[in-house]
Amino acid sequence: MKVHLPNILPANFNPQSKVWIYQADRIFTMPEIFKIEPYLENFADSWKSHGAPVKGFASVLYGQFIIIMADETATTVGGCSTDSSVHVIKEIEEMTGVKLFNRELLAFWVKDKVQTIPMAQVGYALENGLLQNDTLYFNNLVNTKADMEANWLQPISASWLAKKYIK
Repeated sequence: MKVHLPNILPANFNPQSKVWIYQADRIFTMPEIFKIEPYLENFADSWKSHGAPVKGFASVLYGQFIIIMADETATTVGGCSTDSSVHVIKEIEEMTGVKLFNRELLAFWVKDKVQTIPMAQVGYALENGLLQNDTLYFNNLVNTKADMEANWLQPISASWLAKKYIK
């Protein structure tokens, strides 16, 4: 799968814009997405840091990831404004019953869709052919727009998982 994220992410954001990725423990339903998207847009449009507007972006990608981005070229995002974004994510969890803070659940692109696997089962999945070295992994550890464009989707063999699971 070849995805050109610059077509998805806002072109007018600095490459060093901060990125936070929240992965849901299941795919959002369409009614949930129709409720979440305007909620995220409203948050991004009214996001403030110490009273100054933040150039923000927030959206659902692949039906399972919430992306929040802040272009800090005009306004730096402080602790309180970061906390406000976390508060929005917690509200979405309450609205939908979806868990968005489980860092032990990893996502892969398998058979043309997002598949999640608990980290403890990745070795088993590789050994038994459920995942391959070239299976695309969603690296939610990326932290800038440029890093997301280059490294969010990467083969397992090119990710941090290779050191842990590929022999």
